[in-house]
Formats: sequence, C-alpha cells, structure tokens
Amino acid sequence: MSKPIIAIVGRPNVGKSTLFNKLIGERRSIVEDTPGVTRDRIYGECEWRGRKMILVDTGGIEPKTNDIILSQMRAQAELAIESANVIVFLCDVRAGLTADDREIATTLKKSGKPVILCVNKCDNVGDPPMAFYEFYELGFREDPISISSSHGNGTGDLLDACVEALNEQEVGEEEEDDSIKIAVIGKPNAGKSSIINRLLCENRLIVSEIAGTTRDAVDTQVENAYGKFTFIDTAGIRRQSKIEDKIEHFSVLRAHMAVERANVCLLMIDATTGITDQDTKIAGIAHEAGKATIIVVNKWDRIEKDNSTVNEFNNKIRTELAYMTYAPILYVSAKTGQRVETLYERILYVYGQSVMRVTTGMLNDVLGDAMIRVQPPTDKGRRLKIYYMTQIGVAPPTFVIFCNNVELFHFSYQRYIENCLRETFGFSGTPIKLIIRMKGDDAD
Repeated sequence: MSKPIIAIVGRPNVGKSTLFNKLIGERRSIVEDTPGVTRDRIYGECEWRGRKMILVDTGGIEPKTNDIILSQMRAQAELAIESANVIVFLCDVRAGLTADDREIATTLKKSGKPVILCVNKCDNVGDPPMAFYEFYELGFREDPISISSSHGNGTGDLLDACVEALNEQEVGEEEEDDSIKIAVIGKPNAGKSSIINRLLCENRLIVSEIAGTTRDAVDTQVENAYGKFTFIDTAGIRRQSKIEDKIEHFSVLRAHMAVERANVCLLMIDATTGITDQDTKIAGIAHEAGKATIIVVNKWDRIEKDNSTVNEFNNKIRTELAYMTYAPILYVSAKTGQRVETLYERILYVYGQSVMRVTTGMLNDVLGDAMIRVQPPTDKGRRLKIYYMTQIGVAPPTFVIFCNNVELFHFSYQRYIENCLRETFGFSGTPIKLIIRMKGDDAD
C-alpha cells in the first residue's frame, strides 16, 4: 500500500519549511526568512501512531501574483493539494488573518480534501495569543490548532489530527488494487511511452520524437498470462535548470510521486546517448525510495556492436550507478520489440525478491557464518559484538541487527553483511535496508 500524502500549504514565510523539518526530524528544506525560498515541493517521511506518511513541503501560495517564480510555486502547491490525502493549512499568528489566507481557505474548501488549519508561531506555552481566535472566521469544520514549528509545540496534536483524518477516509474504501505497479522513469525521449505500448501490443500512449510529450503520469492496466500489472508512464525528468514552464515542473513532481506509488521501477536509458549525470539522478530517486528497479537500455537496435559492446556498456552503468549494483540490466528495442517480452518475467522476479521474507533462524545462520569468515571490526581495544538479526519489513527488505556498540559497526562491515545476504538469498533488483541497534533498543 502506498503511503498517504500530507501536503503543507500556506502563504510564503509562514513557517512551512520549519514545520516540515521538525516533523521529519531533519533539516531537508532550506529555512530562511525570505519569502519564496522553497520553490519546489520537497518530500519526507514521518511516522506517528504507527502510521507512515509522506509529507510534502510546498512553495508559498501567492493567490494574485504575476511574478513567474511565485506563480510556478503556486502551481506546484496546487498540484500538492490535488495529490494529497490530507492538507495542513499553515497560517501566521503574528501576521494575523490576511486576505490571502481567506482566498487560500476558499480554494482548499473547493478541493474537497480534509483540511487541518494550523496557526503557527504560537511560541509561548499555554493559551494562544488573542490573534489566534481570528482564524475561526475561516469556517473550517474543525477548530484550528495552535503550534510552534520552531519549538515543536502542538505538533503532536497536528499529527493526531492527520491520522484521524486518514482513518476517516479509509472507512468504506474499496478494496485496494492487487496489480503490480510499475513506474517507467527516465529522461525525456528515452522511449518510456514506446516501451509500454510495445508491452501492451497496442498504441495506448502518445509517442513522439519531441522530448517532453508526456506531461502527466498515466496509469495503464493490463492482465495477461504473467499476471495483473499497472504501468505508470511518467513525463521525462529534466535537469532543474532546463525546466522553464510550470507544466514541466508538474511533470517532474508527478514522476517523483509515481515512484512512490510503484512496486517496481523501470529505469529507461537511451543507448544512443549512453548513461548521463541526469540518469544517475533519476536512478537515485528510485533507490532512495527503496524501490525494486530494472535498468532498461532502450534503442539497442541503433547501436553498432561487437563482442565487447555489452560488457563495455555494463561496466559504464555499474560505474556510474555504483549504488545500484543490485539492479539487473536488460537491453531492448521498443521499436523492434527485441527482448521486450522478457520484461514481464523480470518484473515478477524483482518484485518477488523485494517482498521476500527470511526466517530469523536462517538469517542468523548467515550472520554467524559471515562473522567466522570476517571478524567484526575493533577500535582501540573494543570489539564489535553482533548478537542477532531479524527482518522487520519488505519492499525494501529491512533488517535490524542488534550489537553492543553502534559506532563500531562501520559502514564497510554493514556492506559486507549486505553482500553475504545477497550471496545467500539473492534479493536481486531490490535495495536492502539495514538498521543497527544496540541490544535492548526497540526496533522501529
């Protein structure tokens, strides 16, 4: 199940990025007192009362601005509203209730989404300042919540309200689609729409040699001998400096969201241009999201080949995507259909690997053998002691390892343990997440 999305919206400079950073527990958004600093939506994960949520920090909404950058920020915020399950509407108690707040409130009510009104910068503990009560005039169903994003006051009440709104939404929902969802990602003109058309054996998506034809994320469902699949075709992801209009901004942001929704990602690489810096950035989106991934090198029919061509291309990919050595590489031609049919089998395989569970007993057999082959590291007379390992999640496979000292568990030894897991169990096509805990700590 994809995680629900909570969008934080409001005028510029009301504290959205500060609240976002506080809720995800890290400084990911730039925080500055200049309006308009956050120009793109930024994603982060938050967990509260056992619910995992995707938080979206947005640029401030300027309802009547003609400024190009501010209007693009407004467009992105509107996209966040459209995509969100719940909206957090942030206002500033120091500025009081403004005309822009009223206009944004009207827009949010029209969206039909649950809205949680939060009045920020109520920094003193106790009763909020008198200006807080002005915000009741906005007429939302629930009472506004007073918070301080800089101090964290009231954020628990805010998250409680988010969880309750999500729980209300889930009552009476239809049974979730059980198809495997595949996000087809890559640079513009890499052949994403063409590969889906070939897989479907029909022209369901617009195909053009003009880069950027696909503006939106489009879902296409298919059921065949291999199973049930939903393909999510995404607009090509461009370099940020190349994005000149708000529609292109939408395309990039929808691609991020498509990855979040997917079970498997097909990373499309254009064989005629080779792997580029932009390909590595796009791959990083799928890797950071923990998604099973297949690297699909398209337009292979256009390449002059000899006995070393495949090996040379493999080496380039493995060098540039050194963090994604787990992803299988497939050379195809969407135009001729070369090896496209094998994608279904590959998708099923990597999806199965991403949701595979291993018993604690088998894991600790592998762990014990690994420690015999390579002794745990030592530092200044202290030796790392590893007690046991257990699996706590899938997609990606997630393991907790309990030890005597987290600091002694160096990254290189973590990588060694990961390699041992892959040697024994495979986990082909999927990242692996290791969580290191001192014995006695609770696993997440």
